[in-house]
Amino acid sequence: MCIEAQKNGFAPMTIPKPEYPRPQFVRPDWLTLNGYWQFEIDQGDTGIERGLRDRELVGQILVPFAPESRASEVENTDFLHAVWYRRIVRIPADWAGRDVLLHFGAVDHDATVWVNDTEVARHRGGFSSFTASLAGIAIAGDEVTIVVRARDTPTEAQARGKQSTWYQNTGCNYTRTTGIWQSVWLEPVPPAHIRSLNVVPQRADSSFLVTADITHLADGHRLEATLTDDRGEVASVSVGAEDLAPHLTLTVPADRVRLWGPQDPHLYGLTVRLTSDGDVVDQVESYAGLRSVAISGNRILLNGEPVFQRLVLDQGYWPDTLMTSPDDESLRRDIELSMAAGFNGARLHQKVFEERFYFHADRLGYLVWGEFGDWGVSGKGPAGDNQQPTASFIAQWLEVLTRDRNHPSIIGWCPLNETHQLLHDRVTQLDDVTVGMYLATKAADPTRPVVDASGYSHRVRGADVYDSHSYEQDPEAFRAQQAGLSEGRPYVNDHDGLPISYGYAGQPFFVSEYGGIWWNAARLAEEQASSDDPNRDTSWGYGQRVDSLEAWHERFEGLTRVLLGDPGMFGYCYTQLTDTFQEENGIYDFDRNPKFDIERIRAVQVPH
Repeated sequence: MCIEAQKNGFAPMTIPKPEYPRPQFVRPDWLTLNGYWQFEIDQGDTGIERGLRDRELVGQILVPFAPESRASEVENTDFLHAVWYRRIVRIPADWAGRDVLLHFGAVDHDATVWVNDTEVARHRGGFSSFTASLAGIAIAGDEVTIVVRARDTPTEAQARGKQSTWYQNTGCNYTRTTGIWQSVWLEPVPPAHIRSLNVVPQRADSSFLVTADITHLADGHRLEATLTDDRGEVASVSVGAEDLAPHLTLTVPADRVRLWGPQDPHLYGLTVRLTSDGDVVDQVESYAGLRSVAISGNRILLNGEPVFQRLVLDQGYWPDTLMTSPDDESLRRDIELSMAAGFNGARLHQKVFEERFYFHADRLGYLVWGEFGDWGVSGKGPAGDNQQPTASFIAQWLEVLTRDRNHPSIIGWCPLNETHQLLHDRVTQLDDVTVGMYLATKAADPTRPVVDASGYSHRVRGADVYDSHSYEQDPEAFRAQQAGLSEGRPYVNDHDGLPISYGYAGQPFFVSEYGGIWWNAARLAEEQASSDDPNRDTSWGYGQRVDSLEAWHERFEGLTRVLLGDPGMFGYCYTQLTDTFQEENGIYDFDRNPKFDIERIRAVQVPH
């Protein structure tokens, strides 16, 4: 069960985000560390020299909300070069005989963790999860002091997604996120335990291939797995854990086969155990969906059939909590709002979402493309470019893939976005990282299609998927622009008129960003009454603004029908689900209120 941790003397409160953060890998005993922590900003990153690691901190923060957010109760949106967290926790006495793991959902960007003055973890990357073992440092019943330092330098080339490297929000860059921004928790495990699972559905023979990563294996250990549905046990298999990565196959009998998909998002229960001489050493609860994703010519197939992907761009920001969802319900609600408007999935844009988002997508039959938040310097500093990736991008992305690859709702991967290195120019680090991230994705998960870079620089010849971004606002001009696909000549992005991609090779194609139509009725009225020009950074969308709700609906329908009517496309992605700060081109406003006739939008995409 979830145990509420002590508050370090702070006032009693409702613990934010109390749900188990990792719904596909659940153990019964755990301790949430969400809530109040001591906190201090270290503006000059001199905390070690000034003794911050070893003393009480002067302020407090509500974890897991970032200090830039209102919900954190800090709300400091200046550049925070380093921040410190401190918390005293007593490890439950009934965890005796087990090691303790300290889990972080995400810390932005460069984290170092100490427990009782001992460094237990260092991790680079604000989008991927990491874990520290407290074995040899603390045991059940001990009181431990946890200290976290997070560094986040604005001019360093790092994966930051849409976080602004200017002081203020600018263009399509938004308020920064520093430090802890996803849940933190403790969990007891036996010394020999299951570290992770790789569950691969195999529709061809109605089975699941389950591979376990196990630490401290010993003679006599066995790996067991049981698959269940609402009628009870479906299959159960046990194998000797004699390999470094033991695996087994669970076959679903013909009369118990139910495929996962948008119309029937059926999930099987999955229990995996590590045993020794018949005794359970470790056990985790999970679930799995039986489905296949395949490519046939220029089509992407789900369970052997083409499913047109009506995707929406989802950036996953909220006004008071920034990249962190306010609560679990907010994650589910965004999916339901999207589906109400006729979308059957989303491109999760420039951010790795909290794992519970995928849990809700799995349950609702929502199709998503997972993406890395690879944008970096955003034009500021000596690098002077969005894209200055390093090898650490590949390492961080592999951590993301390993965490999320078991979710059936994820049907494609997008490691990079809008890179624009020139074709035939000298080979750059970005070329290396583009190829490296593509190959890493295929190695970690060969079961899903991968686009090497969404829009712009396609630098992997014959990559699984080809795409483009177009914010042409006139439907007829948009139709003419996209007409070449039927002849094998799709619209391809360039950079200042110069080529940036290898040629199209007949693979599945979609327009993975389009639309972005601005609308804010109140702001429009203000601007029409003023002689001042609209300020793009105050409120903007793509292209010429519409001047009425009817004009918005007509443009949306015109642009969307161009793509719906093209038999050569497997889908599209409309920009975007919600307004995000100054970018007011969402279907819903930033507070998730509808801006338009949602039924009318749905009728365009899902005709009766």
